[in-house]
Amino acid sequence: MFSTIGYIICIPFAALLRLFYNLTGSYGVSLILFTLVIKLILLPFQMKSKKSMIRMNRMNGKIQEIQKKYANNQMKMNEEIQKFYAEEGINPMSGCLWSFLPMPIMFSLYYIVREPIVYFMNFGGRAANLEVFEKAKEVVSSLGLTWSTMKDGADGVYAQIEVLQHISSHTGDPAVQQFLADHPNWVNMDYHFLGIDLTAMPQNAFGALKDGVTWALAGLILIPVLSALLSFLLSKVSMAGSQAEGTAAATSKSMMLMMPLMSLWIGFIMPAALGVYWIAQSVFAIIQEAILGRFYTKKIQAEEDERFQAREADRKRRQEEAKLLQEQQKQQAAQKKSLREKQQAAQEAKAAKAKKAGTSTTEAGRVGERPYARGRSYKPNRYGDEN
Repeated sequence: MFSTIGYIICIPFAALLRLFYNLTGSYGVSLILFTLVIKLILLPFQMKSKKSMIRMNRMNGKIQEIQKKYANNQMKMNEEIQKFYAEEGINPMSGCLWSFLPMPIMFSLYYIVREPIVYFMNFGGRAANLEVFEKAKEVVSSLGLTWSTMKDGADGVYAQIEVLQHISSHTGDPAVQQFLADHPNWVNMDYHFLGIDLTAMPQNAFGALKDGVTWALAGLILIPVLSALLSFLLSKVSMAGSQAEGTAAATSKSMMLMMPLMSLWIGFIMPAALGVYWIAQSVFAIIQEAILGRFYTKKIQAEEDERFQAREADRKRRQEEAKLLQEQQKQQAAQKKSLREKQQAAQEAKAAKAKKAGTSTTEAGRVGERPYARGRSYKPNRYGDEN
């Protein structure tokens, strides 16, 4: 099941590599073009990732403020940081995910390099390719040639490369010619690039140096060294502008060292073809990082300036609205005051009128302070003398 899934994953990459090999006839150039196309396919995702990373770096100061503010409350600090990420539209993991993609692609490429008959050639599926491999071994055996085997007698890890090279170097033999006629999809591959055998492992070159230093051996050793140096340079370019501190800064430094060391180790223990891929990947990535870094730094700065201007405009608008509301409240207060003054003046006028009317009452009708206590003007002798 696993081998079937691995085969399905590797086949698209193998088809792409085979296409470039058929066009160029150079395995090294095919690897470089293969890497370039993969980078272009992943470019939209990596652009989004780069933009997120730059925004993260620019927002690092605010994140540190939150961390200091809630240093004694880890739960609250995490909540505030997540809230800040959500408000700013930042995904802290998006910048890391795509940086690890070259690794699984390289492992797929490893199987394509070491098993060219199963993955690189196309005879109708994995089972059919393995059948062709068995027939190729029979032809090689008939030539009196051998290939590497493991302790239990099974084929060695690079047996397919050895069998392919035997077939390619004996094309004049009738048995080989008949085999090639029966299998037209067979590709007599040349693994050499700039005089270096890309199927060789650089770690084996040290032992061969005792017989003399040649460009093939020196180049073989330089491939993993160059891949490590370029990987380190890529890390420097990727981390440029980072304002990380504390744990984040330590993690960044660890990553900056880990990837080059991993590249160096893999480059020595695996076929040189993978080192060529890693070198090409690092070169293209450095160019990409430099261009995208400059582009998104300007773009994000412009976006932040635009948001700042929008916030300032909104602040001024709210200030104007508050000022206008304050003026309206003052006018309403003045109107209410004027109305109260009018009402008070009317009440005072009414009271004055009433007072004036009260003072015109004849004294005959007054009883104490009550001017109308006796009704009409009181005349004690109106109806004659009561006596």
